[in-house]
Amino acid sequence: MNKTIIVSNRLPLNISVSENELEITPSVGGLATGMKSVHSEGNGIWIGWSGINQDELSPDLSAKVDQEIRNEKCVSVSLSNQDVEEYYEGFSNRTLWPLFHYFMEYTQFERLEWEAYKRVNEKFAEVVLENLEDGDTVWVHDYQLLLLPQLIKDKRPNTTIGFFLHIPFPSFEIFRTFPWRKEILTGMLGADLLGFHTYDYERHFLSSVKRILRLDVHFNEISYHDRIVKVDSFPMGIDYDKYHNAALEHKSATKEKSDLSKRLEEHKIDGKKLILSIDRMDYTKGIPNRIKAFEYFLDTYPEYKEKVRLVMLTVPSRSNVPQYQKLKRETDELVGRINGKFASVSWTPIWYFYRSVPFDSIIDLYVSSDVALITPIRDGMNLVAKEYVATRTDLSGVLILSEMVGAAQEMNESLLINPNNFDDFANHLNQALTMPLKEQQTRMKNLQKRLKRYTVEKWAEEFFKSLDGTKQYKSSIAQKLSSVHEEALINDFHKKKKRLVLLDYDGTLVNFKDNPEDASPDEELYQLLDNIVKQEDTTLALISGRDKPTFQKWFGNKDYNLVTDHGVWLYQNNNWEALERLRTDWMKSIRPILETFVDRTPGTFIETKKYSLAWHYRTADPELARIRTIELNTVLTSMIANNDLNILKGNKVIEIKSSNVNKGRAVSRLLMQKDYDFIAVIGDDWTDEYMFEEAPDSAYTIKVGAAKTKAKFTLKNPDQVRQLLQKMKN
Repeated sequence: MNKTIIVSNRLPLNISVSENELEITPSVGGLATGMKSVHSEGNGIWIGWSGINQDELSPDLSAKVDQEIRNEKCVSVSLSNQDVEEYYEGFSNRTLWPLFHYFMEYTQFERLEWEAYKRVNEKFAEVVLENLEDGDTVWVHDYQLLLLPQLIKDKRPNTTIGFFLHIPFPSFEIFRTFPWRKEILTGMLGADLLGFHTYDYERHFLSSVKRILRLDVHFNEISYHDRIVKVDSFPMGIDYDKYHNAALEHKSATKEKSDLSKRLEEHKIDGKKLILSIDRMDYTKGIPNRIKAFEYFLDTYPEYKEKVRLVMLTVPSRSNVPQYQKLKRETDELVGRINGKFASVSWTPIWYFYRSVPFDSIIDLYVSSDVALITPIRDGMNLVAKEYVATRTDLSGVLILSEMVGAAQEMNESLLINPNNFDDFANHLNQALTMPLKEQQTRMKNLQKRLKRYTVEKWAEEFFKSLDGTKQYKSSIAQKLSSVHEEALINDFHKKKKRLVLLDYDGTLVNFKDNPEDASPDEELYQLLDNIVKQEDTTLALISGRDKPTFQKWFGNKDYNLVTDHGVWLYQNNNWEALERLRTDWMKSIRPILETFVDRTPGTFIETKKYSLAWHYRTADPELARIRTIELNTVLTSMIANNDLNILKGNKVIEIKSSNVNKGRAVSRLLMQKDYDFIAVIGDDWTDEYMFEEAPDSAYTIKVGAAKTKAKFTLKNPDQVRQLLQKMKN
């Protein structure tokens, strides 16, 4: 039975070793909860680091740890102290984390750490491949493993791979500063489905793919070699019932109240209110900013003195990193200063806890607080906001949420603020504290309805459903020309007596160039084509959008059939014949339009052919080119409606030509000349679909690249086409 392999930096286990005694308990994090049905309750294994450095374990204890981990349906990746320092503490948390959260001033680009990042991703890949079987599905998680999808795909290309990023993906202007940006994007594109928390992160990723890798993106699909990579957003939820039921139990008359709960209730006597914030100690959370904004609130609304209290729970994180140590000192100093400024004998404005607390205490805080203040400067999702909402069993309470967190995209009933705007902060906090109960309940009811429906389990289910859909998508495009099909084609070619080989040129026999004139044939290509055409009873035809003079210069001395201008001219037996009689007077009205778009779009140019005009935008900025192509198509469509002209949208080119011309008409002409018993047709873009349509069912039709097509087979690129032609020679 096929299994699912989950891969993350850490295993969903808490592992401790003391005097050779091993203790393993399940993790209670959001990811562990979301993947529970796939992992522990399903046919899956989880691969990750155990949290214990291999240098600290004896061989016997290491084997014991590995076996105990195996018993939990997990597999450990062994990491040394050096790996952890350079890959995790280094590149992951000193490079990727600050860069992706827009803290460029904290970002370090160290080649040594980059090399460690690559090395550890390769270690993960080795463990995955050791456990991977045909038909298995792999789901890779988060920023520590951005290279892993492609490492797996390189070794096992038929494996279905999903990847989910749990932090923001930065805008192109931020990401472009990254020295190894191409390697990171390429690593991620090994996945068949890439998931992000919000559409904004998805959009930023697609923008970087277009601008840095220059790949074609159609809506949320990326054409990458011989594959289509799908990109989508999946907002992660929580285990709603867990938090809601815990809150109900907290309010049960039979349950004894904790000391914390009693202290919180004592504060709320006489209508006093509690404001709650819970974070990890991280600069992305904006903790000093929040404290200063709370000070501004008390100065702006002095009537709240001794009537509100900010309860701050800050969980220690990366306490050995200098930036975090500095953040801790700043937070301590700010809390002390503000408490010293405002405190009275019976009241301190901020209760500050720097520690981890048990689940029950978290519930105490959620249930007792009138307002939740969740104001990170940048956050991928932020599940604390959702947990607070789930615990509001009587629908009271107000959530104040930063616009800069992923959760803000789906929690519009909260009070959304810019965490850097202190006036915004103070005014919204006043609104929250004075909000009528009925309005609180209306907002909370809508929030709970959404969170209850889209839980963390639903998140995982939706991702897997979409990932499974990529398998169906693969089946909707032509199958790859496997070694079996290739052998059949070659054997058939050599057995038959009347053979016809039809080949497109650009994108099929040669790779696209920024300047079309640079894509002239090389000696290897001439040799390959000569080897085909010199075989007895073999006709070779090159069918291209290239113009007649260009093909005359390149192939005029060869014994090939040539079709140029998408089917206007046919060259046979040293003679050019016009297949169509076309007007060219329309060019004088179309050219000024194209020239205007060249002026407005740097990196574009016009190619003038005998019977068509082509606007090339291969070197233009992809985002600008996308806008300009839509504008140009709109303008041209209105102009050519009554002029018997067509707009051809090729690979980074828009071409205008007569509507009477297409490659299929030329192919039909060639097919009528002989009763061919072997036909092969190879092309790469949608203009070649006309050729595939005209070819008989018995023909070998091959699409170069990944796209929906009428062809039977696909090849990845021109290099593979050349390899096939090489094998067809005697």
